[in-house]
Amino acid sequence: MCYNIIGVASMTNFEIKKHTCCFSGHRKISKSEILNVKQRLSEAIISAIKDGYCFFGTGGALGFDTLAAQTVLDLKKNYPNIRLILVLPCLSQTRNWKAADISEYERIKKKADKVVYISKEYTRDCMFKRNRHLVDNSSLCICYLKEQSGGTAYTVKYAIAHGLNVHNIVL
Repeated sequence: MCYNIIGVASMTNFEIKKHTCCFSGHRKISKSEILNVKQRLSEAIISAIKDGYCFFGTGGALGFDTLAAQTVLDLKKNYPNIRLILVLPCLSQTRNWKAADISEYERIKKKADKVVYISKEYTRDCMFKRNRHLVDNSSLCICYLKEQSGGTAYTVKYAIAHGLNVHNIVL
């Protein structure tokens, strides 16, 4: 069962990790797939909640990360004890994004229960550090993995190597 917010203060890092799920997925999701991805993602998160997960960490990128954050925030209506944690690579993550994407990013940030920045400035490895931080502090990874190369593939391989349960929502 998910802890209430009062119980979190007394939890050890190990206990928190045991109840934390991270997300990893591609930035591009085709329009023909988006409805199925949303449905499978929602089902996977609800299943995780029923298994005792209460903390959900995402990296704030466009695509699957944004979809995961939106879904967690939506599910908080029915599961008020779950928490959204944003682990962001740097302060300037949204540089060169479209205005609508920045607006949604800021909305999600305001509604998140916790925001962690890996770096103040963009560095060559801040995205990898963000992904490793998400995995290192979780015991479950819900992913949308279709390609066997790139950041998502690296993160999922890292999660598997570090003993996380991995649930790929790709059919």
